[in-house]
Amino acid sequence: MTPLAQLAREVLAVGLEAVHPRTLMRQLTFTPRGLGFGEHVLEPPGKLAVLAVGKAGGTLAEAFLTHSLRRPDALWVYVPHQAPVPASVAPHAKYGSHPRVSQENLANAREIAAAVAALTAEDGLLLLLSGGSSALLMAPLPGLETTTVDTLLWELMTAGATIAELNTVRKHLGMLFGGRLAALCPASLLALVLSDVPGDDLAIVGSGPTVPDPTTAAHALAVLRRFGLESRFPQVVHTLQSPESETPKPGDPRLNGKATALLGSNREALEAMAATLASEAFRPRILTRRLRGEAREVGRVLAALLVNAAPGTAILAGGETTVRVSGEGRGGRNLELALAAAVGLSGHRHRCLLAAGSDGVDGTSPAAGAVVDGFTVARAAKRGKSAQKALAENNSWGFFADLPEAIITGPTGTNVADLVVGLVAPQAQRPLALRTPTRAPQPQPPWGLKSREEPSE
Repeated sequence: MTPLAQLAREVLAVGLEAVHPRTLMRQLTFTPRGLGFGEHVLEPPGKLAVLAVGKAGGTLAEAFLTHSLRRPDALWVYVPHQAPVPASVAPHAKYGSHPRVSQENLANAREIAAAVAALTAEDGLLLLLSGGSSALLMAPLPGLETTTVDTLLWELMTAGATIAELNTVRKHLGMLFGGRLAALCPASLLALVLSDVPGDDLAIVGSGPTVPDPTTAAHALAVLRRFGLESRFPQVVHTLQSPESETPKPGDPRLNGKATALLGSNREALEAMAATLASEAFRPRILTRRLRGEAREVGRVLAALLVNAAPGTAILAGGETTVRVSGEGRGGRNLELALAAAVGLSGHRHRCLLAAGSDGVDGTSPAAGAVVDGFTVARAAKRGKSAQKALAENNSWGFFADLPEAIITGPTGTNVADLVVGLVAPQAQRPLALRTPTRAPQPQPPWGLKSREEPSE
């Protein structure tokens, strides 16, 4: 592994630490009666209940328990099976499938609805929401089968639907989305959101269970029409044409006294990464926090930028690309982006690009992503692997599986979508320090940025 690629991994670790719940929870103020966040205060005279949902549900709940001066009267934690659950919250945790929707998720969502509805006006509910909640909270509206909704959503995902399109459909098919969870809650409610959505639209993260919904069932129908799925899902179309599919809108009195605020997003990660790179003699530039588009096309464009960039250039981006699946391979959007970038960087020295999912999971692979350079394609060719063939088959994990480029973190305990780092080595070839004296020591993260070690080219 080259020093440049190793630095990219270190920069990723800095970004992940900046958006870990143990870091973000320090923004809150805690009192013996409850908590405050910015202008929002939750100090109920009755019970304090905490509901943590999503890929970061376990770590968010643990961070709250660590800092809170008031012990919650009820703690409910719902996470995907693969998500990290600290010992302190394990007795309160229940698990569901992700990204597919299962009967397990349906039972959990109904349980959540009943527990929230049982609160009183004297109580307070703190919702800690993170990415992955849309699958975990999916309880289809009456008349819809879970398997039908799951199949529809999976077909939209594999066809390249954006997260906004997916969650527009979800909001009009699920019992708890588009402000419906807040509408059934009689207690005061504060939702703190760890955003995995480009642009941090709180009506989209987790399908907006506590946020009034600006979209309509007609928008959801338009998504089905765009992907040619109307005729294949008549039951869904029938539901979307019924009044029951409509969600609470802005101004709905049922959402009075219910607040939703952004706890963290890729902004904190990218700014921390940029500061680290600046201390390493790079000129960092955050290109966008709303990265989108076809993963392989984005990878090609970013590679071209790096090929033509001056020494010391560092580009950063966050967001979520898409993959249009036509092959039978394994992989994810970050691996596919990195693979396409590897083709574009092939033969160019002193450049690398890293793409990784901040949750530690990329698509159907066990990797978070990959870091590639000008030697990646040649290194793989020595093992009989073709980058172009892997792209054609959507088999990016098959390409990276036994290469040192693969980034294996395991679940990180956070989720702010995807992070991209592109580096061109500074002209002055001073050693690239992995931990410089100019930045404060970072807490050792619980994950390791492992690679399969191999001598660098």
